[in-house]
Amino acid sequence: MEDERNELVLIDVSDIETYKELHLLLKKQLQFPDFYGMNWNAFWDAITGLIEMPKNLRLIGWNNLKNNLPDDAQIMQELLDDLNKQYPSWGCSVEYE
Repeated sequence: MEDERNELVLIDVSDIETYKELHLLLKKQLQFPDFYGMNWNAFWDAITGLIEMPKNLRLIGWNNLKNNLPDDAQIMQELLDDLNKQYPSWGCSVEYE
C-alpha cells in the first residue's frame, strides 16, 4: 500500500505567545478534529491515532517559541520524538528552524 500522507506541513510558530495560540495553530495546521482538547495529552492522542502525520514537519520560528513558551516547546519536541520512537511507521521527520 502506498503512503498517501502529506509530504510536508509547514507551521510558523514564530509569533506564538500563549499555550492556547499554539494549540489552535497545531489544530488548524495538522487538521486535528473539532473535539481536540487543546492540551498535550490530546496532542499525543491526535498524533498517535486521530490524524495521519505528514512525512515531514517543518516548524519555522522554533527559537522564538522556545523563548516564549520554553516548557511547551520542550514538551512538544519530546512528544514528537516519542512518536518517532514508538511508532516509526506513523512518525515524521521534524525540522526545527
